Amino acid sequence: MTPIRVLLVDDHQLFREGLANILNNQPDFEVIAEAGDGLEAHIKARKLKPDLILMDVIMPGGDGLEATQRIMQELPQTTIVMLTVREDNENLFQAIRNGAQGYLVKNIRSKEMLEMLRAAVRGEAAITPAMGGRMLEEFRRISQFARQEPQEVEALTRRELEILSLVATGDTNNEIAATLQVSIHTVKTHMRNILAKLHQERRYEAASYALREGLIPPVEGDD
Repeated sequence: MTPIRVLLVDDHQLFREGLANILNNQPDFEVIAEAGDGLEAHIKARKLKPDLILMDVIMPGGDGLEATQRIMQELPQTTIVMLTVREDNENLFQAIRNGAQGYLVKNIRSKEMLEMLRAAVRGEAAITPAMGGRMLEEFRRISQFARQEPQEVEALTRRELEILSLVATGDTNNEIAATLQVSIHTVKTHMRNILAKLHQERRYEAASYALREGLIPPVEGDD
């Protein structure tokens, strides 16, 4: 049996070593490489073309969500499962939208994790029942919102449109602040105003709405 070739991506070396030991002790897994951030992961994934990537969500030097999107665009046959220290609805939904096959919290038991990773490689969703429930609830909320009468949308300022365009490309608040040379507090204030004006709850929903309505230009590389 050919083992599942795995790339581990996490900025904590001790965690990677522990995870590598667990996987390499299984006859059907083989850790072929490790990376400490999203940029390194992208480079190694492009070179090695692993079957499975375990990707930390938040890492200094390279965001896991952005790396997942880029890798899936180039290597759609690769399976990516996100790893995180805490459950976060926005990161969960963004990870799935970016192409991740699963989203696991790091306090999961090794036996359960291995079963879910095998399922992910088979094309099944590697998420806990609790997270599955959250996704269903989100789909219901979106569906209900779509059936409601359209609400009047207040016009966005030039700065708000600039920020929303950067959100659409996947930039974090810190990256937006650096690009526009403003404080992180200023970016967060603008985001709150944007969400209120567009009647959205999350930043990626606001960006999707703005793209769909033509408020901001399409993201480069999109069809």
